[in-house]
Amino acid sequence: MRIACVASSRVPSTTANSIQVMKVCQSLVQVGGEVKLWVPGKTHTPWVDLAKLYGLSSSFDIDWLPDRPAYRRYDLAMASMGYIKKWKADLLYTWLPQAAWLGLIAGMAVILEVHDRPTGRLGPWLLRQTAASKGVKRLAIITRALFKVLQTEFRVQIRDENVVIAPNGVELERYTNLSPAPQARSQLNLPEMPTAVYSGHFYEGRGMELLFGLAGAFPQVQFLWVGGRQAAVDEWRAIIASKGLNNIFLTGFIHNSDLPLYQASGDFLLMPYERAIAGSGGGNSADICSPMKMFEYLACGRVILASDLPVFHEVLSPQNAVFCPPDNVEGWKTTLSDLLNNPQRGQSLAAQASLDAQAYSWRSRAEKTLQGFL
Repeated sequence: MRIACVASSRVPSTTANSIQVMKVCQSLVQVGGEVKLWVPGKTHTPWVDLAKLYGLSSSFDIDWLPDRPAYRRYDLAMASMGYIKKWKADLLYTWLPQAAWLGLIAGMAVILEVHDRPTGRLGPWLLRQTAASKGVKRLAIITRALFKVLQTEFRVQIRDENVVIAPNGVELERYTNLSPAPQARSQLNLPEMPTAVYSGHFYEGRGMELLFGLAGAFPQVQFLWVGGRQAAVDEWRAIIASKGLNNIFLTGFIHNSDLPLYQASGDFLLMPYERAIAGSGGGNSADICSPMKMFEYLACGRVILASDLPVFHEVLSPQNAVFCPPDNVEGWKTTLSDLLNNPQRGQSLAAQASLDAQAYSWRSRAEKTLQGFL
């Protein structure tokens, strides 16, 4: 099956949406699809560089199309249709409502991934039109919470058989046979001591101030902050130095291909999201999100500490993670102290996390999303 993918994400990029698009495209290849991705831009990056940046093992073709930001991706959606028809695609897989609608008008089978509330004057209308179309279609929605929001806030009406709840995933093969935490720390030349890891960007709502406060309260624990844009990393390094803390280590940017080793170096993996979470484009996704790190953390088989946001309960449970009050550093201090003093509890949580991760591979996600299309 030829699967044409259209996304508005920049490639290459270190944003979560760009990484997610590339992981999805790879998974479509792994289940037997012949995949070609159309994205905006002019940079034609060699595959070997993309594979390292995104941590990919299966290749697919990418075409970059010129776009104008003022047109809000409508030009990308329209331009891609001509190339897709010429390529004779069997299925259009897209993250763009405008591309999904145009594909359905053209008589194509369409899968539309939905990660957030529709925006702009036409966004809600396009999503409703796509849902109401009589064409062959499916909405792949990342959380049940988002599906409910689309139904209640935006009056999106669609039959159950045309919807699949598709949380993000993890490449389980990259997390198989990970080194135990002490060995991973040795490989990274980190001190041998209890370690708590946060991986991801430092955007608003990610809980960086809470992590900073936590480090100040636990000098016997080293805190490894993995990732972040350079400006944010530099800013936090200055703050940390001004306070004299010597147990916070910031890696700066690392390639996705290296991420499992850094996450594996932690005894504790942290998700200190706040009640309002901003992405690279702003907004607030705290009630509907599906962070990729959540599935990576599960696959690591470590103790997960997560903010107690209702949407996380779609994946996490008291058996595979410990929930802490958002924005409340004292609650996090109490939880971490309890876990440090009760290693047996941590071992049980970590073992269950590793087991539960098996349900969230990118490949199984693709199989579920494509069921009935292949």
